[in-house]
Formats: sequence, structure tokens, C-alpha cells
Amino acid sequence: MEDLPSHLISEILSSGRLGPADLARVEATCRMFRSGGHVAFTGGEFASLVEYAAYRICQNHEMFASLSQEAKVALLERCGGIWKKALRFLKSVEGSSGTVETASGNMQVSTGRYHTLLIHDSSVYSCGSSLCGVLGHGQDITQCGSFRRVNLPSLSQVVNISASHNHTAFVMQTGEVFSCGDNSSYCCGHGEAGRTIFKPTRIEALDGIPCKQVATGLSFTVILTGNGQVYTCGSNSHGQLGHGDTHDRSEPKLISLFEGLGKVVQVAAGASYTFAVTDDGVVHSFGSCTNFCLGHGDQHDELLPRAIQHFCRRNTHIVRVSAGDEHAVALDSSGYVYTWGRGYCGALGHGDETDRTSPEPLTNLKNKIAVQVCARKRKTFVLTDEGSAYAFGWMGFGSLGFPDKGTSDKVMKPMFLESLRSHYISQISTGLYHTVAVTRKGLVFGFGDNERGQLGHEWMRGCLKPTEIVVQRGIDDTGTTNGNVAIAAQSG
Repeated sequence: MEDLPSHLISEILSSGRLGPADLARVEATCRMFRSGGHVAFTGGEFASLVEYAAYRICQNHEMFASLSQEAKVALLERCGGIWKKALRFLKSVEGSSGTVETASGNMQVSTGRYHTLLIHDSSVYSCGSSLCGVLGHGQDITQCGSFRRVNLPSLSQVVNISASHNHTAFVMQTGEVFSCGDNSSYCCGHGEAGRTIFKPTRIEALDGIPCKQVATGLSFTVILTGNGQVYTCGSNSHGQLGHGDTHDRSEPKLISLFEGLGKVVQVAAGASYTFAVTDDGVVHSFGSCTNFCLGHGDQHDELLPRAIQHFCRRNTHIVRVSAGDEHAVALDSSGYVYTWGRGYCGALGHGDETDRTSPEPLTNLKNKIAVQVCARKRKTFVLTDEGSAYAFGWMGFGSLGFPDKGTSDKVMKPMFLESLRSHYISQISTGLYHTVAVTRKGLVFGFGDNERGQLGHEWMRGCLKPTEIVVQRGIDDTGTTNGNVAIAAQSG
């Protein structure tokens, strides 16, 4: 290795195929990668060849390239001037709304009201209640107490999932979108209403339009295409579809307003409202403004996408946003967190239960670099770049992961999830009364209510602290043996 020209080694390291963990392993295994003195072209500017490779990968990263020069400098300063740490931030944020790389393969978790979806190496598993077809296993299965593989087209790989109250959506590697569940409000996008769709069915209206992300709200669906356009369908009682009216849409329709606003990089769906983040860091919100969820300082519904001026006036570049039932949380390009909406049970994390009409910085986490935010009914989770999980809000059914309630069932400020200290948490998703987390090693942990099997634990009704979930070899919907090994091995 030491005989190779340094520029060739640099090209290999910065090819984009290596992640932060890979670069760290390379640096740890060979002395030549730890000393900048061995690399003439670094000019002493970088501490090591690996650090230079991380710098080059960051420069080519789409999210980093979209930042202003000021935002780039701010991020690097937050990371202590270490490009490897900046790269870890970018990769972690990127995976927060899709699949994350783990030692067991690519994984994503999405929790609905009483069910859970899990991607593992392009296959999808589901568990919980399926009274309206949300599990995708067919009409005869109304509940699964353990994870069971969903039968999707064998030649297509699943790259993104979203679970909501009564319907589910899947994005394939081909860009196709499938959906299933209660379609009484047209939310499944198949052009007709009134019947439940029990197995994943392709949305034909999107044929020829490659998609990359879906977000399912209460009776509506938001779809993000590969080129940054947004389509919506379903119930539109509050303008949550973003078309300037309150007419329902039976098939996905393009939100034309975004044509002049920029490329959308992430979407999120709340109960009856929608967020869309554009590549310039602007958050656009529309739909119901009950509980001030839209972040505009009032409670007027918005029928068209409207930029949240609180962020625009401060030149705050938002990279991800999460829409809860009654509140919202956002993450900026430096890893700072903001919350707004209903403060009941401490869901906003500011130490009180006061509502916030517009975004407010979460000062209790200002010394942490956040990489994922997740909001649902009355509770919020934040993951940091160190793999730590913080939670606040309502502790009902143990869905915050704290086994000891003490004298209150409310956590008013971000609290470190001590029970997961020994694990690096890569992704987390919380439903109505349950929560599921994925670790960097590919382990899956669940906590909270399991009355309907939504945690995948057949042998317990619920758990107050994170308990490992094991997905064993099983039978899929066609009766074929599932060749996948257990997703999570038993931990010691």
C-alpha cells in the first residue's frame, strides 16, 4: 500500500463509496493514513490522508454543496474543524429520512399508529395490527405478533417506506411507488375510493416518474420524486395537498408551485399538514395550522406551500424536519434543533408545557450535534452524531424508553436514553404508543405498547425499556421460505 502514489490512494479513499466508519477503520489500521506528513499535496493543511479524503467527499456531497459558504464554515466549526466528523453528520442526516447503513445491511424503520415497517437489505417486514390492510399481508391476516416479510415484486428492491395511521407506502429502487391500506379517502392514490387495499399495489399514475421518498399523513400521501418534485393525493380538507384548494385528489398530482421555489430534498406529513424542505434550506409548510404546527405564528390554514419566515430571516439552513400530530421539530445544517406547536407534556423540550407559535431553538441540546429528529403525538426524539438518543414529552406506555416514571409521566427537557448507552443508534421512529430504534450494528430495539404486536414481540404486551427484537427466518405471504437471516442477533 505504501508503494502506491499518494494521489491514487486519495482517489480511492474519496471515491464516495467509503463512509465515515470505513475511513476511521482505514486510519486505525495503517500508520501512513494517520500522518499528514506522508502526503505531499496536502501541504500540511490536513491532519492525515483520510482527513483529506473526508474533505473531498464532503465537497462533492449534495447537501454540503447546497450550503452557503457561511453555513459550510459554521458546520466545520461545530465539528471541531474535523472533516471526518462533518462527513459523519452529512451521511447521518441523509440517512435519517431513508435507509441507514448498518453492519447487517441497509435498514429503515417506520412506525404507524399500531404497526411497524422495517427494511432490511431491500426486503420489507411488518408487524402489528392490520385491520385496514396496512401490513400488506392480505385480507386474511388482521394482526402479526412478529415481523413477517411483505411480498413485493421480487426483482425490485425497497428503498423507502412510510407508515401512517391507516395506510402504508413503499418506494422501490426502480422509482415505482406501491401503497396499501384504508383507501376511503383516496390516500393510496389508485384513482378510486371506498375499498381497502390489502396488498401493496403499484400507483399507476406515477409510472415513468422515478420517486425516492414517501410520507404518509392521516388519510393523505406526499411523494418526492428523484428530481425534487412533489406529488400529493388523498384527503385535502385543510389544504394539506398544497394545490390551493380543499378538493381531495384520487391520484397523485404535482404541486406546481414548487417549480419556481427550488428542488425539494425532503418531505414530511403530519396529521393534516405537510412540510417540504428545498435544497436552499427553506421549509415550506401547508395544510392545517391547528396548534401552530405550520410555524407561521398564527392558526390559519395554508392551501399553498408557504416558507417559514422565522428561518428565512435568520438565514437558518434547515436540512430535515419531522411533523408530529400536534407539534413539529426541525434540524439545521449545524446540527441545532428547533421545536414549535403544542407544548403539552413537554413535547417541545423547553422545560414547560407552553405552546410555541413559531420555531424556537432547543437550547438544552445546543452542545450536541443532532443528526435526526422525530416527532409524533406528544413526544420527540433526537439522535446525535455520537449515536446517543434523547427523548422528551409524554411517557405513556413506556414509549419514551424510560423505565422509571418517578412522580410524573412527563419529561419536560431532553433526557439521555441511558438504557441504550452501549449502542450507537442510527435511526429511530415513534408511533402512537410505541418506538423502534435501529443500531449501527443492525440490532433492532423496541419499547412501549405491544398490545397489538406492533413491537414484534409475541410474548409481551409492552415493555418500559428498550428490548431487542429478533426477526427470524419465516414464511412470506406466498408461503415461500424467507431466506433472510435474523435481522438482529441476540445481544449479550
